Amino acid sequence: MPGHSHHEHSGDNLVSAARNALVDAGEQWTDMRADVFDALASCERPASAYDLAERVSGQRGKRVAPNSVYRILDLFVRTNLARRVESANAYIANSHPGCRHDCIFLICDSCGNAVHIDDDRLTGSLIGAAKDAGFADVRPVVELRGICASCN
Repeated sequence: MPGHSHHEHSGDNLVSAARNALVDAGEQWTDMRADVFDALASCERPASAYDLAERVSGQRGKRVAPNSVYRILDLFVRTNLARRVESANAYIANSHPGCRHDCIFLICDSCGNAVHIDDDRLTGSLIGAAKDAGFADVRPVVELRGICASCN
């Protein structure tokens, strides 16, 4: 996409990249964090903390509280391992965790699938407009809803 390039990770490479990014941020890669990330990365669509708590509970054979998952997801968002899809109150694994930029989500109203595109010119323009209006520490949240090609 314009003004931005990065390497997309998947599978074991994604888990390794996420672990490295978290450790580089000064955080620990615990078993629980690994389980939550694995559950998130295995989801084809954005997942809620409740969905992930259920998956991790099944993997661990004991109940995992959604509040614990929320705390981990907040950490993942802060350290760029995951993105929050605001309109769905759900999360998606970041396929390039070592890369900082603002995503633009395209969300299908029919199947719920979410994909992201990167366009630093567009998000840069939004940040510039916000700064011109006197805002600081701006974080664009851009989500477009419609029908994906598979459902169309």
